[in-house]
Amino acid sequence: MDTHALITGAVGGLGKAFAAECAWRGWNLFLTDLQENALATLTGGLKRQFNVNISFYPCDLTAPRSRVELWQEIQRLNLHFHMLINVAGIEYEGDFIRRSLDELHTILRLNIENTVEMTHRILQFRDPQQTLYILNVSSLACFFPMPMKAVYAASKRFLLDFSLALREELRNENVSVTVLCPGAVPTNPRTIRRLNAQGLFGQLSLMNAGDVAAIAIERTLQGKRIIVPGIFNQMLQRIALLLPPTVLAAFIGRRWRRARKEQ
Repeated sequence: MDTHALITGAVGGLGKAFAAECAWRGWNLFLTDLQENALATLTGGLKRQFNVNISFYPCDLTAPRSRVELWQEIQRLNLHFHMLINVAGIEYEGDFIRRSLDELHTILRLNIENTVEMTHRILQFRDPQQTLYILNVSSLACFFPMPMKAVYAASKRFLLDFSLALREELRNENVSVTVLCPGAVPTNPRTIRRLNAQGLFGQLSLMNAGDVAAIAIERTLQGKRIIVPGIFNQMLQRIALLLPPTVLAAFIGRRWRRARKEQ
């Protein structure tokens, strides 16, 4: 049976890096994201470079009906999977009071609801002869209560706790669940501008998307629970585990307010 790796959020910077890393390993792929043209371009490029089987289906992962149609297409194609990489996610940075309800709902639907549904559904489409690896992309932000990113950071904390709980629950089902908590990954001009505004901390946290994807795949296959790429990011994680959440929130809040005044 030819099995595939399913990647959500495939046309974003990190999604492309995961797609390239999986294709380099010779894996068949099923890619999904919102933009059909970008999916077609990515698929064509990877096929030419790596000569693997790649299917794609455009999907609004925030919409329940669209997700149903995605899985109907997977069933029609009779696909089975050995890996799910939940990359799709979104954040809207800034004051909570100034965020629209649509923006807040989008964060919850994409970061939480979509990840839960994709993870649940893929259990019915796995190859019973292989271990199913599930990699959920969280963020270094999941270890911190973050003013100016309150809903985003909390949604990423959900993915951390969800992944660790599910890992234990599925331990005897030949399913391995890993959570990736990367720091700053410069994938577009908007992200780079935000990182520059964070000064030295933002620069030290930086990691190339390709390096993050390679580390994450390798450690996922090793059965790791939590992956935090980068020595500086690992140091920040340890600090977050030692300090009280109220102290962390106050420190981060002051840094964001200072950075905003300097812009």
